[in-house]
Amino acid sequence: MIPSTAQARVVVDEWVRAGVHDVVACPGSRNAPLLVALHAADRDGRLRLHVRIDERGAGFLAVGIGTVSGRVVPVVVTSGTAVANLHPAVLEASRSGVGVLVVSADRPVELVGSGANQTIDQVGLFGGAVRASVVMPLAEDRPGAARTWRTVVTRALDRATGASGGDPGPVQLDVPLREPLLDDAADPPGETDPTLAGRPGGAPWTRTDTAPPGSLLAPLALRAGVRTLVVAGSGGEAVPAGVSLPEGVPVVAEPTSPLWSDPRGGRALHAGTSVLPAALDGTRHDLHPDQVVVLGRPTLHRAVSHLLADQRVTVLAVPAVAPTGRRPRPGWTDVAGAVTAVGALPPPDDWKPDPAFVRAWAEADEAAAEALTGTGGGDGPALAAATVAALPAGAHLVVGASAPIRDVALAARPRADVTVHSARGVSGIDGAVSLATGVALAHPGPTYALLGDLTFLHDASGLVVGPQEPRGELTIVVANDDGGGIFTTLEQGAPRYADAFERVFGTPHGTDLAALCAAHHVAHRRAGLADLPAALAPTGRPGTRVVEVVVDRTRRRAGGEETAAAVRAALGRARPGE
Repeated sequence: MIPSTAQARVVVDEWVRAGVHDVVACPGSRNAPLLVALHAADRDGRLRLHVRIDERGAGFLAVGIGTVSGRVVPVVVTSGTAVANLHPAVLEASRSGVGVLVVSADRPVELVGSGANQTIDQVGLFGGAVRASVVMPLAEDRPGAARTWRTVVTRALDRATGASGGDPGPVQLDVPLREPLLDDAADPPGETDPTLAGRPGGAPWTRTDTAPPGSLLAPLALRAGVRTLVVAGSGGEAVPAGVSLPEGVPVVAEPTSPLWSDPRGGRALHAGTSVLPAALDGTRHDLHPDQVVVLGRPTLHRAVSHLLADQRVTVLAVPAVAPTGRRPRPGWTDVAGAVTAVGALPPPDDWKPDPAFVRAWAEADEAAAEALTGTGGGDGPALAAATVAALPAGAHLVVGASAPIRDVALAARPRADVTVHSARGVSGIDGAVSLATGVALAHPGPTYALLGDLTFLHDASGLVVGPQEPRGELTIVVANDDGGGIFTTLEQGAPRYADAFERVFGTPHGTDLAALCAAHHVAHRRAGLADLPAALAPTGRPGTRVVEVVVDRTRRRAGGEETAAAVRAALGRARPGE
């Protein structure tokens, strides 16, 4: 058997042995030995293979699967630009702490820089975005080679999971392969293949870090009896199971935070980000906190950013816990450079907040939530609220990282029986269809996505799924406002920029989404808000369908301003003691 074929079989076997369940792969020439070995492993039921024709979408598919499954997901691509197309997904996996193993087939070192076709310097291509860049030794027919290959694979998996004390995230495994790549005389590999014998002794590779998260950081010195606010963002479980917050402490949580629907003793605020401006500008002095506890990575709301930059507030941070629940990740959000201490949460009795502050926030939140319900905030927030309300219990919802996630935060009622995901690690709109497809493949129940039209179109190739590929049950709700609706709410949406806005920010496209879906053999229907409960009812069958809802972006800015005015008026009427 030629060395390239033998090495590919050993690599795939070691993945199976280590507990890898899903592998994403794209067609190519240099990665042919790995593709053939993967196909055989999938045929034998040893792992599940997902083949995609677009490397960028393949990367986000792996991120989606890994987000839900908690397992490392290898992505196998050929050499050259194929590897570079994984960079957006690698960046997202890095910030989100998802273990993606980028397996880049490569030319042998003597061809790099020689002008050989499809050859670039791939080692280190992703820079600091990966936890490690590991190079597989060139396949050679020598005693002990297979044992060395297995050791390298194990090392790469170890770094991707953070099992030896690191931070979970993407790792590059570069695999130089010298021709010939495939052995024409070899039979297709199976579980009895002789190259799979002689495994190292001992149990299969597993995680070994079992220390509870709280034991790795000293408790924060939080003050009791003062006005304390908690802000919670994405990045995993910031409050480990079994740990609680002081009773009633106000919690401003993003939808991707577990605290959005499960405050663990605190009070999850439905309209917290709408109340914050009044607390910061002096309108409501009784709502201004003395100390803020930051859990995870809150990156969604400008009001939260302004709060964390307020020099009158003491800011303390708790790093997010890795998705496995085993180990705190070393990063925390400190954009304003205001964090004074980083540590674990102390016992809740040690930092009970000021009762008057708790009551003031509860009353303000109730008043603001009622005002939000009365105004609706425009078509986008109304669609977000209706979508979340219509989902079946146990559903997973992937929300576009631009306007939709903000609409969910503004208008949707939190649900403890729905899990929300969004690519807020780097907050790009690329790969959203593929990421949602990955979540659907890893989640045994129905999965939904709420995406803007530009986000949907950006990854339209994610709808391309071959007839032999596994499928989950995925329903994509597309908020179609024929362009970039979120820009109307930003500075460039002001009337003085009207001449340039539509062309360079609004970017209308006029795409017929029904025809696009038909070209990909994907079911499509148009719906209004009243139709959503029926349109989103689970089918119980694998496959993707698209529900298009037309929304009006021309009213988005005015709707947001009306909502802010309604909240401010409601807060003026809801002062404690009146």
